[in-house]
Amino acid sequence: MAILESIIKKPLVTEKSSTQTEVANRYGFIVDTKANKYQIKNAVEELYDVKVLNVRTSIIPGKLKRSGKSIKKTPKYKKAYVQLGEGQKIEFFKGI
Repeated sequence: MAILESIIKKPLVTEKSSTQTEVANRYGFIVDTKANKYQIKNAVEELYDVKVLNVRTSIIPGKLKRSGKSIKKTPKYKKAYVQLGEGQKIEFFKGI
């Protein structure tokens, strides 16, 4: 778990996370399921050069999906909501 890019997989860009960003300066990420809060905090601070105050995580279980007659299961994943210090922000889409 030493590689920072392997801990944070991608930013979570949904309506709920956008609202949390505007209201509480909290950003969402999809992270590795084995990463703990300290590793997530260090990875965000190193990659985005910000000060992290709080990290909240949750593991989302996989769902059963039907594809014709067969039933498949989607993989589980872990979400992390990271709260930043006052006046700091992360730019996910810089050129848009």
